[in-house]
Amino acid sequence: MENKALDQVAKTLHEARVQSHAVTQLSKQGLVLTRPEAYQVQEAGMALREQSGEKRIGLKMGLTSEGKRKQMNLDSPLYGELTDKMQVAEKLNIAKLIHSKIEPEVAFLISKDLEGIVTREQVFNSTSAVCSCLEILDSRYEQFKYFSMEDVIADNSSSSHFVLGPWLKDFSALDLKNLKMKMFVDENLVHEALSSEISGDPVISVVELCRLLSLRGRKLLAGTVVLAGAATAAVELKPGQQVLLEVDGLPPVKIGIVNV
Repeated sequence: MENKALDQVAKTLHEARVQSHAVTQLSKQGLVLTRPEAYQVQEAGMALREQSGEKRIGLKMGLTSEGKRKQMNLDSPLYGELTDKMQVAEKLNIAKLIHSKIEPEVAFLISKDLEGIVTREQVFNSTSAVCSCLEILDSRYEQFKYFSMEDVIADNSSSSHFVLGPWLKDFSALDLKNLKMKMFVDENLVHEALSSEISGDPVISVVELCRLLSLRGRKLLAGTVVLAGAATAAVELKPGQQVLLEVDGLPPVKIGIVNV
């Protein structure tokens, strides 16, 4: 597909997000994108956000848990972009979101550039801090339903917002692969899992991110926040909820949901 046509797809998805209205899935419209073209649409969408004053500050991995892949009927990890305007604290207003959902994650703060095929040790040694994290998803498609991997990638992998817990700088004693994670909604436990549900090991999720970026001629830059992916399936958000995530060895993170 020509670049001009891909830019138009990006503009359509951008406007759907800004105007809070769902559009028909690309593949259902007969727009068959290759995987590189889908990421090109994603990147064009990020350029539109930058033109409106947003700054890129991070990346998120998606479809890293078996539960999440089953929920979405998709079969491999992917990534999306994060901006400063997507980070929230204390409260999230879902009034302008279309299909808001939330999921429990672990986040990394990268201190050194990582490029190409890297090892777990390289990622560990290039991380300055880790924290518990809640990612808020939103799809710009009808019914939060995908028909292809390319649909979701083009839609910035359903990225919407995220909230970070306090960063832990000294995490050397933590077994990052086997952290117990508990997500509560209004004090009710809704999901419980080990961090190993994130790509078998959340550090390996960052390894995979580096590989995916290398396919686009990119590298993981120092200073980037990385959301490693969800340990469980996502939960639908409703006004008035209080969502809390507890992760062994990490400070908890919470968010209140409003609709104003």
